[in-house]
Amino acid sequence: MLSLIIFLPLLGGLIILFLPKTSERAMKQIALICSTASLVFSLLAVTQFRLGGGMQFQERYSWIPSIAVNYHLGVDGLSLPLIVLTAVLSVLSVIYSWRMDVRLKEYLFLFLLLETGMLGVFAALDFFLFYIFWEVTLVPMYFLIGIWGGPRREYAAIKFFLYTLVGSLAMLLAILILYFNAEPHTFSMLELIRQQPLADAPLLAALAFWGFFLSFAIKVPMWPFHTWLPDAHVEAPTAGSVILAGILLKMGTYGFVRVSLPMLPGTFKAYAFFIAVLALLGIVYGALVAMAQTDLKKLVAYSSVNHMGYVMLGIAAAAGAVGDPSKAAAAATALNGAVFEMIAHGIITGGLFFIVGVLYDYRAHTRGVDEFGGLGARLPVYSGITTLAMLASLGLPGLMGFVAEFLVFLGSFGVFPYLTAVAVTGVVFTAAMFLWTIQRIFLGPLNPRWATLADMDAREKLTLVPLAVLMVIFGLYPKPLLDLINAAMSGLVTALR
Repeated sequence: MLSLIIFLPLLGGLIILFLPKTSERAMKQIALICSTASLVFSLLAVTQFRLGGGMQFQERYSWIPSIAVNYHLGVDGLSLPLIVLTAVLSVLSVIYSWRMDVRLKEYLFLFLLLETGMLGVFAALDFFLFYIFWEVTLVPMYFLIGIWGGPRREYAAIKFFLYTLVGSLAMLLAILILYFNAEPHTFSMLELIRQQPLADAPLLAALAFWGFFLSFAIKVPMWPFHTWLPDAHVEAPTAGSVILAGILLKMGTYGFVRVSLPMLPGTFKAYAFFIAVLALLGIVYGALVAMAQTDLKKLVAYSSVNHMGYVMLGIAAAAGAVGDPSKAAAAATALNGAVFEMIAHGIITGGLFFIVGVLYDYRAHTRGVDEFGGLGARLPVYSGITTLAMLASLGLPGLMGFVAEFLVFLGSFGVFPYLTAVAVTGVVFTAAMFLWTIQRIFLGPLNPRWATLADMDAREKLTLVPLAVLMVIFGLYPKPLLDLINAAMSGLVTALR
């Protein structure tokens, strides 16, 4: 089932490559069918998933036996929600891109290849396979930004590529350190977690940890590795920004939880406070810089730095509690909050980038926050969904963002109380930033320049309404998603005692 979920989008992309360029409608239909089929199989996996059953739907085949490489896939309560999120945002991005007419064949192929890479990262349980999927995501996003992006697209694409490539090389060295110190040599993630090959080699463990850290921190991105993010977001096409914020950033935080925490727990614990400080800086800095932005897309981009700071604070708190049974409950709560925030951020910020695109791509052709005013009366549906998404992002109780941030703060306070107390101020800054944005765009007198703007059409509603519904459902009733996540996180914390 996992192979179907991962490779159906790639199959669709390959079929599209063989179609004549004049068959644009057929290309779009194939992209939609294959991405939707991947989503259907991922939802089927959710219905068959057994809570507390560990790693499930495993597929393992010998691939390169001479160096112990296997084609090994599997999912648990950490990776399955991220796979479903990837499939959901990919389908919605294809629907949003229905009007795309510039080099459509290449666009859809790269988009579907990117989806395959992202799904593979979350399902791979062999480091060799994991690294291939990780690198596969790099090239399509480079071209999506560089060809279909904004005025400074080449600069943003090269910056994104170089940053990520440096991180990838650091991760490759860390993987090799683990491989050569395991006995027998193996790339199996589960076997490396069981063996703990660097437990008695602190220097090598530190080298491996910082190799992984550099790769994952650039992807998150943590402060001060975040400088590629605003450029990439602002220049990327709308669907590219959605995938970049909604999924690609989660690959970094997923790496910390899947790799760094279980494989190098003692080393992570030693540096947990330092990483929590970096997370705190990202929380406060991201919110304050977002508040200063007049470009709506850049504002949402910097809010991602703020929200991924919450995720990293929760992960750092869990690492800080390693080896201390009295803090195990706090660690599990912090990890639950961090993973829930990954999903919440993907849904909310993915929606916000769609919202920016609706206004910029097909209506106003400007993102200047101060250029609007009074749109609430002119575009009631658009204004309602935008306000809902921004309130969810600032953490309003009853919406998805609140649950995630509350769990992160609740768990982190039991490990780093003073840092968490300062981090809570980030919520105040985020609230001020989004409320001020709502005021400038939707309230006050209508700017005569926008008197003829049309409200959202059916395609745009089909893209945004499902995300808005999820923000409310998981805000009011987070139990199904939390039960799925908690089964994996509680097991992880128990193993780290």
